Amino acid sequence: MFDIIADKLHQAEKIVFVTGAGISQESGIPTFRGKDGLWRKYDAMKLATIEAFYENPKLVWEWYEERRSNIMVAKPNAGHLAIAELEKFKSVHVLTQNIDGLHQRAGSTQVYELHGSIITVKCTECDFKDAVRASFPDLPPICKCGKMLRPDVVWFGEPLPQNVWHAAMQQASSCNVMVVVGTSLVVSPANLLPVYAKQNGATLVEVNPEETLMSADMDLSIRSSAAKALPNLLAIFQR
Repeated sequence: MFDIIADKLHQAEKIVFVTGAGISQESGIPTFRGKDGLWRKYDAMKLATIEAFYENPKLVWEWYEERRSNIMVAKPNAGHLAIAELEKFKSVHVLTQNIDGLHQRAGSTQVYELHGSIITVKCTECDFKDAVRASFPDLPPICKCGKMLRPDVVWFGEPLPQNVWHAAMQQASSCNVMVVVGTSLVVSPANLLPVYAKQNGATLVEVNPEETLMSADMDLSIRSSAAKALPNLLAIFQR
């Protein structure tokens, strides 16, 4: 299986990786619906909304500050690093549902953050937006204009950033191989990306320890974690 996929990568002019929470979990970042700690008693689906933010901005910000602190100490794992290394040999673009910035820290340069970035904050009123790595002394943080700042992430019910989404569609529609890593792609519209790739005649590859709803649509599947499978695939590619 690895040999077949490595051959496909060699033949490809453009390779697109679509990544989700599974690859970041291997860096020690809890998944969105973490079962441990303070947030167990809250429904993450209800915290990650604009309504929840305006109802209790301090609570929502406390949740995001904990997530930010976890992300800041996390390091890219072997899966992230393998994707970045492949970019030295091929045109590689990463369409990620993750908000942690680990692909960029691993060295990938063509990264499209479909759901925004937890490292960036933006104003709820004016056009202010900036990357802030330090923790905030007071929550919720306030913009210079006097209005609240919020994480620059896509909450439930909000559209994806249109410039990023259009760029992602273009990459998916023009790739020769699409590798779907650590995501079941149940969230719309990201689950359309393999469809765009297939319309271009691309080979679809899935890397996931578990079977997903998208597995039946894949040409090739590796039942393993990203941190194990992708370095092995890279090693065979480099032979």
